[in-house]
Amino acid sequence: TLVRMAQDFSLRYPLIDPQGNFGSIDGDPPAAMRYTEARLAQISNELIEDLDNETVDFVPNFDDSLKEPAFLPAKLPNMLINGTKGIAVGMATSMAPHNLTEICQGIIATIDDPEISTEELMEIIKGPDFPTGGSIIDTNGIYNAYTTGMGNLTLRGTVDTETKGNKNRLIISEIPYLVNKTTLIESIAKLIKEGVLKDVRDLRDESDRKGMRIVIELSKKAQPVILKNIIFKRTRLQTTFNISNLVLINEGRQPKILNLKELIEEYIEHRLKIIYKRTEFHLKKAKARLHKVEGLLIALNNIDDI
Repeated sequence: TLVRMAQDFSLRYPLIDPQGNFGSIDGDPPAAMRYTEARLAQISNELIEDLDNETVDFVPNFDDSLKEPAFLPAKLPNMLINGTKGIAVGMATSMAPHNLTEICQGIIATIDDPEISTEELMEIIKGPDFPTGGSIIDTNGIYNAYTTGMGNLTLRGTVDTETKGNKNRLIISEIPYLVNKTTLIESIAKLIKEGVLKDVRDLRDESDRKGMRIVIELSKKAQPVILKNIIFKRTRLQTTFNISNLVLINEGRQPKILNLKELIEEYIEHRLKIIYKRTEFHLKKAKARLHKVEGLLIALNNIDDI
């Protein structure tokens, strides 16, 4: 769990700031925990702010040795910006990540106009924003997901044609979410070996810290558009991401599939409860302080008698 929260190819906004080997998009395993270090990412502070202000209930942990929050105050709409995938008995959830700026603008628009429609929200929140980039080629899937809470998105990696002299090369700079880069390269190599991808001179991975770069060198007579379409069809450079916005509402007691507007409304309701409880906490502290100050004033006014 900690490793995934540190991976910038798994989360749109990583919650952990890692040091050491935390795995890679190639499928490399992370180092043993004795070799790694981790701390909260700066953005994670927005999840735990107000935790000490009696805003949430605390429950026993797994062995009853400590108390832990039942849920977080979460000023950050983490469920909407990072998404999630999980499975339980008889139910599963799969939520897409989004751009933080768009989500915040959507939340503000919903607060300003509680009657705003999902279609109007979609003018602000254009669609999911995956950490590995790529594009969504079927907008109907976005509409279904945002209006019903369920839908299928067709994700496609980014492939550009680069010309050098009189030869072309295909450059893959982004791949679909949850796709292993090494496995993708192996599947392309297999198509070349089987003769499905013809007129390919070389295949290599030039990825570095600056970004992803998978190079497919083509011969003079190769047709880049045809080869590109074959790769999309026969490999995971084009995949499907299924959305099912199944969440627990009513303080975790009721599972329900929510559309985009309902998810935002649940977040707003959650934050209103947190702000109300935080205000109550500070009011209680202020009243306790007031009681002491009033006692001191009474003593001061009667200092001679005391």
